[in-house]
Amino acid sequence: MNYPFYIVDVFAVAKYTGNQLAVFPQADQISDQQMQEFAKEINFSETTFITTSSPTENEYDVRIFTPNQELPFAGHPTLGTAYIIREYLMSKQEKENQAEITLNLKVGKIPVRLETTEQGEEVLWMQQNQPEFGQSISPETIATVLGISEKDINPNFPIQEVSTGIYFLIVPINRLEVLKQIKVNLEQYYQLIFSLKAKSILVFCPETYSPENDLCVRVFADYLAIPEDPATGSANGCLAAYLFNNNVFPIQGNRLEVKVEQGYEINRPSLLFLQASEDKIKVGGQVKTIAQGNFI
Repeated sequence: MNYPFYIVDVFAVAKYTGNQLAVFPQADQISDQQMQEFAKEINFSETTFITTSSPTENEYDVRIFTPNQELPFAGHPTLGTAYIIREYLMSKQEKENQAEITLNLKVGKIPVRLETTEQGEEVLWMQQNQPEFGQSISPETIATVLGISEKDINPNFPIQEVSTGIYFLIVPINRLEVLKQIKVNLEQYYQLIFSLKAKSILVFCPETYSPENDLCVRVFADYLAIPEDPATGSANGCLAAYLFNNNVFPIQGNRLEVKVEQGYEINRPSLLFLQASEDKIKVGGQVKTIAQGNFI
């Protein structure tokens, strides 16, 4: 039996940038074991499976797998899967009538909306769950994990767990040069996450590669068999909530908007748009189709 799939780049600034994703659009007959095997064979950070054969009210059931396990939520798989649904599964009339679709994930319903910028570019936006804030840890502890000095960590903001669907540890540092030099000490990392809800780490700084962007980010997720992720929508949703909650940037009209770059250190430059307010956390980006094929 053939199992069709697509490959897309999510949060891409052009083709062959951003975060790679494989999407299986006809997965209602694929077993749990096969889904895990397919994800392991493709070996991207995530692979998604659309298990709805006949969607109702523009809702689609979707499952997300890393090479090692199933996830309740992840950001770039959500946007990439929504893009495939719009581009290849919906009729022209459906696309004209419906700017928003909903993905039913393990974590719940995640709406995704298509918007067009003033420059005519299509951006997909997902609304994430309301944030939950976990425990904070000391600069000394995280500095050891990241292989940096305590003085490189911004003392004005906390090192804190945040979740908008899955927990990440958010770490503020001061300089891009330090961000580039981070090397995770795996022994210290696993000791740290043993007692945390967050199993992955997002580090951000206000210096950027591109002057038009606001923050530069790196995400480390060895626990999920992802040493470094090139673009992480779930983590950046947590970052948006963190920035808003801690007044890291001036808030205009009760809403925070920032542009985040990620993936430069692993040669997969990515661009994510973040919005945060009291009642909404949204992450947006562009998606590019790269390939399509069949598992046989």
